[in-house]
Amino acid sequence: MAANKRKETGNSGSNGVNNGTRVWLYSILLTFQYGAQPLISKRFTGREVIVTTLVLTCEITKVICALILMAKDGSLKKLYREWTLVGSLTASGLPAAIYALQNSLLQISYKNLDSLTFSMLNQTKIFFTAFFTYIILRHKQSIQQIGALFLLIIAAVLLSVGEGSSRGSSSSDPDQILFFGIVPVLVASVLSGLASSLCQWASQVKKHSSYLMTVEMSIVGSLCLMASTTKSPDGEAIRKYGFFHGWTPLTMIPVIANALGGILVGLVTSHAGGVRKGFVIVSALLVTAMLQFIIEGNPPSVYCLLALPLVICSISTYQNYPYRPKKKES
Repeated sequence: MAANKRKETGNSGSNGVNNGTRVWLYSILLTFQYGAQPLISKRFTGREVIVTTLVLTCEITKVICALILMAKDGSLKKLYREWTLVGSLTASGLPAAIYALQNSLLQISYKNLDSLTFSMLNQTKIFFTAFFTYIILRHKQSIQQIGALFLLIIAAVLLSVGEGSSRGSSSSDPDQILFFGIVPVLVASVLSGLASSLCQWASQVKKHSSYLMTVEMSIVGSLCLMASTTKSPDGEAIRKYGFFHGWTPLTMIPVIANALGGILVGLVTSHAGGVRKGFVIVSALLVTAMLQFIIEGNPPSVYCLLALPLVICSISTYQNYPYRPKKKES
């Protein structure tokens, strides 16, 4: 009896160690994906590449990766028996359309901002996620979290002012930096916050797995993008020059990296929760700064150096001081 108990305890401890190892592996991989993605996209994606083709290829890659993982963990057979079109559209339709537009805006911004600035501005999605989570799910914020969100806004303003005259950006035209760099990434952050809140609602109400949400949203988003090409400038460019205009074999590097990053986000969140993901985001900022300096030889601007500690402090505070309801006195 005692021997069996010791054996069970040993197995439990072994499972805990294995799970912890997986969490660290997922976190490290996601940190480097987050940090390197802007730099990879800028380096391996030519300016002549049509944005819609990048997004569509990335979504298809996400579907393939998610289906492979679902087949591996055995959930694909269960999905075949229980999946319905109405349930899929209810849970994933609107977030998918929003994410499709967000991804297109991010691809535009990649090409017109330096990597570190893009990464820090992209973190404003945390503020908008908190805002829409409160509106949709009524999740409240602690005083520390509210203060952290204000720090994040200050950092975004610093970056917006600084990048208008920065020489380190990919364009010397301040208007292009503002309207094709800063504005798209901020609008994408708003859309990201809204879509994240809708996904959270879907997971709580519909009990969708992260893999299933990835598949559904990628398919719906791809259909929306393909429909938009009938009248969009990108659609005209595809018909005129071809789907893979401007592509090289290296263009698949940022596409695959982005797709795998989407899978890793779900894995980190499901295994370790939002706190670990917050540390991943902070670490990714440092990875971006390091890679930009090593590979491009461009040190961060003064505005970036001022904004970086604000971003790190705000994200760390927001993740470490969640709202705790007051206990009622008996």
